[in-house]
Amino acid sequence: MHQRTDRAVRGEPVTAPLLNAIPRQSRPDAAAPPPPPPARRARRWLRLLPTPTGTPFTFGYLLVLVATSLFMEYADPGTVAAVLRESSTDVAHLGETPLLVLVASALWVVGGLTSSYVFLFALVLTALERRIGGWRTAAVFVLGHVVATLATEIPVGLSVVAGHLPESSLHRLDYGISFGLMASVGALTGLLTPLPRVLALGGVGVMLTRDLLELSDPLTNWGHPLALLLGVACWPLLRRAGAVRGALARGVVPSPRAPRDTGPADTAGS
Repeated sequence: MHQRTDRAVRGEPVTAPLLNAIPRQSRPDAAAPPPPPPARRARRWLRLLPTPTGTPFTFGYLLVLVATSLFMEYADPGTVAAVLRESSTDVAHLGETPLLVLVASALWVVGGLTSSYVFLFALVLTALERRIGGWRTAAVFVLGHVVATLATEIPVGLSVVAGHLPESSLHRLDYGISFGLMASVGALTGLLTPLPRVLALGGVGVMLTRDLLELSDPLTNWGHPLALLLGVACWPLLRRAGAVRGALARGVVPSPRAPRDTGPADTAGS
């Protein structure tokens, strides 16, 4: 008893093997972290929407699509038809004014504001731009739009020259944002965790496969999977850019001139 009291006076720990073997009871106040406040949850949901400061490319592009969709809805039908014909990326227009029609065709949404493309555009490009920035998001969209358009229209021109298709195939109505959107979907899946990535690619793949089996619009049906694969091909570059952007936001990216490893010997000499 005297030895135990002496230890307690000196502040030494008193061993109690039996008590140490009993698991501690969790306190009710430390059982689980408190849920986030409603304001924080609301801000998380609002990040799914484009904003002028957070996602300027998506926000500005969406305003343009809303304006052109309202024009399609309320302008004179003859005027709308003429403008769409001049914006078409068919072989005839690509041979005459390629840059003009490649830009103009991406200013319209097939189906207008009621199309699901508008919702997907806002959702996908907002998420992508928040991860990799506006310039890279624009580059992915333009890559899918331009490459998929040329890859589907050039074979038509060659087939007409070879006599396999009639000359009327050079003049067709082809416009919309779907190629650029599919490339953005493919790029975004590379920034997701494995399970959401598999689910997203699987769902999109089923939809594109169904369209290919129906083949109601051959050029568009083949252009969509091509654009999706173009976005997937951008995964390595975009993952690196997303990681750097996220680290910069947290303020933990070291200077590129700083040494990667600083061992004890380095710090001792300084």
